[in-house]
Amino acid sequence: MRAYSFLDVGFTYRSLKADLDAAYARVMDSGMYIGGAALDGFEAEFAAWCGAKYCVGLGNGLEALVLPLRARGIGPGDEVIVPAHTFIATWLAVAQTGATPVPVDADPLTMNIDLGKIEAAITDRTRAIMPVHLYGAPVQGEALRALCDARGLMLLEDAAQAHGAQDGNRRAGAIGHAAGFSFYPGKNLGAFGDGGALVTDDAELADKVRMLSNYGSRVKYQHDLAGGNSRLDPLQAAFLSVKLKHLEAWNARRQDIAAVYLNRLASTPDLRLPGVAPGTQSVWHLFVLRHPNREALRQALIEAGVPVALHYPIANHKSGAFAAEFGHLSFPVAEAICDTCLSLPIGPHLSLQDAEDIAGIVDQVTRSL
Repeated sequence: MRAYSFLDVGFTYRSLKADLDAAYARVMDSGMYIGGAALDGFEAEFAAWCGAKYCVGLGNGLEALVLPLRARGIGPGDEVIVPAHTFIATWLAVAQTGATPVPVDADPLTMNIDLGKIEAAITDRTRAIMPVHLYGAPVQGEALRALCDARGLMLLEDAAQAHGAQDGNRRAGAIGHAAGFSFYPGKNLGAFGDGGALVTDDAELADKVRMLSNYGSRVKYQHDLAGGNSRLDPLQAAFLSVKLKHLEAWNARRQDIAAVYLNRLASTPDLRLPGVAPGTQSVWHLFVLRHPNREALRQALIEAGVPVALHYPIANHKSGAFAAEFGHLSFPVAEAICDTCLSLPIGPHLSLQDAEDIAGIVDQVTRSL
């Protein structure tokens, strides 16, 4: 039986070993291990790649959401609209500022935030809307950006899973007023450790986030803000610069694999396949389908040699971190997704033949349940 991997973060190193080793040597030989040319270069490259003016490298993806909220002065007494269904970091980012996350239920097709329910959630305490391009599938941003501009709200994209995703001709990072990215190793563009970035066209916001990430300082020993330490180190930046050159090809492989799954599993009974909003292009960070008997299917697929995963089986409002405040609320679509979701392997480490074979096994196993 062919041994498939759900995720292979070592694939990128094996594929680009010579270039990555050379990048390592350049940074180590430079003696510049905080800031410097490698970081400056990556920030410029990634901003341009996203179609934005500025990029600020940060310590991780969570900080890439926390710091722009803080930079806008969002805190206790304020509200930020978030998806009910997302990785918990989206909610944690709001909570860390002292503001209150206001959940909106998911769209059953895309599993992203239900755009039709956002306006009703806005109150006089709302300061920002934070949509998530979940699983690599971007939200439709034009109307949402117009709504935020009309209401004086910040539109902050959680683009942690969406490097290269497009709404029309705009990439994630150029849809809202700012976007937070994660470079966690398993992401479409992943470092070899933690990392993140803010991307924006707003020079003032970029400057303030950079200060907040560097002890509140622009100039050494002059601390104008009560900042912290959240910096992308130049070694990871150098690695990301190498990998960025291959990201479009890797995303294309993910899209081709997703197309195989969507085609081969279209008539498989009881499977609900992921959808993408019209006019958008997903980069398929994850391929998440749904089945009413998820646990039985999961076990059967593992026994058949297909590694699968769960993203995310516990609804945020029912998690220990938020249950006391939000546990009494009901988000039927989000809860249904959590109860039925199952992720198939996807990534550039797989061939299209692998995808065909996996889809065949999924179809056969599902029909046997």
